[in-house]
Amino acid sequence: MNINTFIPDAFIEDVKSYIPDHLKIEDFITTCQTPLKRAVRVNTLKMSTKEFEQECAQRNWEITPVPWCQQGYWLERPEQEEAALPLGKTDLHLSGCIYVQEASSMLPPMALKDALTHANTVLDMAAAPGSKTSQLVAMLNNDGFLIANEFSSSRLKALSATLKRVGAYNVGLTHFDGAVFGDYMPEMFDAILLDAPCSGEGTVRKDADALKNWSLQSNIDISDVQKSLIKSAFHALKVGGTLVYSTCTLTPVENQAVCQYLLEEFAGLIEVQTLSDLFTGADKATTDEGYLHIWPQIFDSEGFFIAKFIKTGAKAVSEPKTKKGAFPFAQMPPKQTQQLLQEIKKQFAIKSLPGEIYLRDKEVWLFPTVENEQLLHAVKFSRIGILIGTTHKNGVRLEHEFATCLGHLATKNTHNLDAQQAADYFNGKDIRLPQPTTASGEVIMCLNGAPVGLGKWQKNKIKNSLARDLVLDGKLITWE
Repeated sequence: MNINTFIPDAFIEDVKSYIPDHLKIEDFITTCQTPLKRAVRVNTLKMSTKEFEQECAQRNWEITPVPWCQQGYWLERPEQEEAALPLGKTDLHLSGCIYVQEASSMLPPMALKDALTHANTVLDMAAAPGSKTSQLVAMLNNDGFLIANEFSSSRLKALSATLKRVGAYNVGLTHFDGAVFGDYMPEMFDAILLDAPCSGEGTVRKDADALKNWSLQSNIDISDVQKSLIKSAFHALKVGGTLVYSTCTLTPVENQAVCQYLLEEFAGLIEVQTLSDLFTGADKATTDEGYLHIWPQIFDSEGFFIAKFIKTGAKAVSEPKTKKGAFPFAQMPPKQTQQLLQEIKKQFAIKSLPGEIYLRDKEVWLFPTVENEQLLHAVKFSRIGILIGTTHKNGVRLEHEFATCLGHLATKNTHNLDAQQAADYFNGKDIRLPQPTTASGEVIMCLNGAPVGLGKWQKNKIKNSLARDLVLDGKLITWE
């Protein structure tokens, strides 16, 4: 029990006005003052759930499946280990095999699951820090083209780092107010996730001060922003496409009222899809409209709201807009492309790359295959795909994310790090080899079978190629 959790009286009075009849306000307050259970999601781009379960059994980690996400687990570690080594510094996390993600936040991508089976273009309108974006990438299995947008420049950098760690290569990053997409990219997306900025009322279990600045007026002000975003999402969505709207707040002002605005603004052109059958027990949190209103005490989780819509008809954008400025990338010439692919095949036995190779000055980028090339030119991107190398006089020098995102394709010149070697690698140290090697050139470093970076073979060691900004200090991997 966290008695320091700040819950204003005015907030409680407001909640009393809309809490469902079958729930008690006393249970709500008690749950809000109870610490949140830690949950993780297995990143299936790098590890299977079966492998994760086996790892947990060997480590004496206790796991309980999250009922709405097959890749999600509540996780408890031995007390001594928990005190000695943060989960974020374990091998499973550093290798990108798991992502620490609150269980409720796994629900919005799961609501898009059916749509993603036939989606080629997907938009995540408010993507940072990357939990749902990386979940969408894994659900897409890196296929198609996912645009992840984030308005905050500092959060965009963190999002980019997350995507490299988990091995995502089908993502384009943008840095806009999400309200622009309807005007610049009308009817271009098969599926859209709008996990909207909100008052965060549902996050009080992990942030005792989440309600410190709460006011009904701030709810109303934020709802105006949410309405502009959901209107933009409607216009950006193709007819027949799926939109999921979600928040980590509880008030109907930011939830049901925003959904009602969408339904009234585009009456006859959009329909609600019920989420009552999304998972076993979902009916406990389903509203009369078919939305999921997750109260913390129902599933012992954060508070969340999720709504799903299908667009049935179009309405023209009043003032469509086009991007100004030239596209700064050009496809790599065929001869140069062939030479690069031959070098990659020779060194790593990778037969082909999943996408198109582009150049920007000396940078070599791997773009995802885009069904509609107009997407690449409709808005300015912060980055598209992954930076796989930089050109120099002797060819192309590979970059870190070539390894983290494509290293799983290699069947040659890989090295699986043991615990001590992994700790040394992330500490920026070279890796000593037990026996001299005749191998030469670059090597893909792996941890738990997942690629984590590059090194370079040298007779008695592997020279560490980890970028300086990725080097970590302190205790890693092992806790004893």
